Amino acid sequence: MRKGKVWICLCLAFLFVLPLGIAYAQEKPIKIGLQAPITGQWAYEGEMAKNSVEVALQMIQEEGGILGGRKIEIVIADDASNPRDSALAAQRLVSQRVAAVIGTYGSSVNEPAADIYEANKMIDIGYGSTAVKLTMAKERKYFFRTCGRDDTQGQFFSEYSVEEMKARRIAIMHDNTTFALGVAEEAKKALKQYLDAGIAELVFYDAITPGEKDFTPILTKLRETNPDVWYFTGYFPEAGLLVRQGRDLGIKCPFVGGNAAINEDFIKIAGLDYAKGCLMTQEPMPTDLDTPKAKRFLELYRQKHNTIPTSPWPVYAADALFALAFAIDKAGSTETDAMLNVLRTGMEGCDGITGSIGFTDRGDRRGIIYKMYVVTEKGEMVVYNP
Repeated sequence: MRKGKVWICLCLAFLFVLPLGIAYAQEKPIKIGLQAPITGQWAYEGEMAKNSVEVALQMIQEEGGILGGRKIEIVIADDASNPRDSALAAQRLVSQRVAAVIGTYGSSVNEPAADIYEANKMIDIGYGSTAVKLTMAKERKYFFRTCGRDDTQGQFFSEYSVEEMKARRIAIMHDNTTFALGVAEEAKKALKQYLDAGIAELVFYDAITPGEKDFTPILTKLRETNPDVWYFTGYFPEAGLLVRQGRDLGIKCPFVGGNAAINEDFIKIAGLDYAKGCLMTQEPMPTDLDTPKAKRFLELYRQKHNTIPTSPWPVYAADALFALAFAIDKAGSTETDAMLNVLRTGMEGCDGITGSIGFTDRGDRRGIIYKMYVVTEKGEMVVYNP
């Protein structure tokens, strides 16, 4: 009898604890990975991406979370701004079995990670990876991006420089990285219609070496072509030095940076006297967005960090989290195929900081627009209205 009573008690205890265990499992936070350059050359961008995702997470939690109140936990993996560490960061997030990943800044950095996520059937939403080949060179079922593509930016520069700035002698400079070369090539392609019509001339097309400090030889070569506009599609560390050294050599034409060239660090490197008046092709900055989420995002970001993001990429990282939260909630699950189905075909009603979020069959963001920005005498970035 005693053994029978003990067995009954154990059974009752098990039945009592089991529902609590299930409830506990259901309440565990949903892990979302953030792969970003927390250290390395682009750590400034990584810091802003981390801050922006955390603000987006606060906004999601203010609205009640997802799946009936489940919380989200952000798991950060530093890719140190380079492809080798990017692969290691991706492997770490795969091993931690996150539900999906946001990341990263730089197409050449993202590419090896995207291959690893693809092999492991893990959804990866890029926020600062614009190379066309990421979605066109090979089919990636699990890769999406909330930012635009290089071909859109290159076309915008070419049309704006010829039709709005009335430039006739155009110089394009890149740094041979996947991103910068991609934008430069797309700008060159878009210029062809003007070149063929005799409206414009491509007087300079060449590359610098990233990490160099003295660009005198190539800038001297650029100066000799007497351009009407100078477009640099690389990154801000080199852009700041190029502007300073180019102006000192007597290159006076407008400097236009691509959307990785100009931010607060660019202004610090170049110096405000050199940076003011520099232009940039890029997606709208957070301050130029009129969505309800944009206003709330900026309010919370200022409260936390006493500033706002100085480039568009961190905002696209936040939008990637909004997209994933929407997909999980609508799918009612963190199962990859369920989320994938929503991302591909069911994003109607998903609003982010930059507006409605939807993707093409290849995973590209729909409806991205570009504007021309200028650095003011106060070091602010505003829409250019000549």
